[in-house]
Amino acid sequence: MSSSIGSVMSNSYYGVTSDFFSTSLSGSSTSYLSDYSSINNGSYYKLMRSYYGGSSAAGSLVDSSKTSTTVAADKINAISVRDEATKLRDSATKLLENGSKSLFEKSTVKDAEGNETQAYDMDSIYKSVSSFVKDYNSLIVSAGDSSNHSVLSSATLMTGNTKANVSLLSSVGIKVNSDNTLSLDEDEFKAADGSSVKSLFNGTGSYGYGVTSKASQIYNQSVSQLAQYNGNLYSSTGNYNYNYTDSLFSSFQ
Repeated sequence: MSSSIGSVMSNSYYGVTSDFFSTSLSGSSTSYLSDYSSINNGSYYKLMRSYYGGSSAAGSLVDSSKTSTTVAADKINAISVRDEATKLRDSATKLLENGSKSLFEKSTVKDAEGNETQAYDMDSIYKSVSSFVKDYNSLIVSAGDSSNHSVLSSATLMTGNTKANVSLLSSVGIKVNSDNTLSLDEDEFKAADGSSVKSLFNGTGSYGYGVTSKASQIYNQSVSQLAQYNGNLYSSTGNYNYNYTDSLFSSFQ
């Protein structure tokens, strides 16, 4: 896999071969300057993407099966890890919110006899925890396929933290599976003590706080990985990186 990435970075980039940069400019400087300008402003990337069509699995990447540039599986995985880490970070952060936005603010409820009590809205909390579990599992699967040691290390630490809280998770209907994913039992969860759920997912130092931290770390690591695969010529969003203008295209100035 690394050899194919090396080939992409050394021979061509979105159809621009090394010959483009080594060919003499005599008699055709206007043409090359025009080509350089299209690369510089990002229009060349957009043109190639439009012509060949985008890969649904890779998002902003050009479909490797239709171009001379081979898109490495590692790069596709890094995009998946980045996106799944974003989802988990967001769902975990929602459970961490305090004040008026907190899911763990008690509200007044009445029983069949009209008696009023303060209780957690377990239906709303369940929906958010269910999203958390779904996003957690998706990231575990994507990170497990990563070849990036930093991502694997962070994911391992995250699952280790989950195992360290297995008893507390079990008490609220969340089971840690043998493949490190989670499963959530709705009936057990809604029958659990709301305060126990809050202690797990809300507050600095909670289990949810730890997962948020690791998800953010994995996000940063995957973005860094994508920048390396892109050779810093284009960012992970397809924007041109002007840091390379002077060194790479100095002969055009």
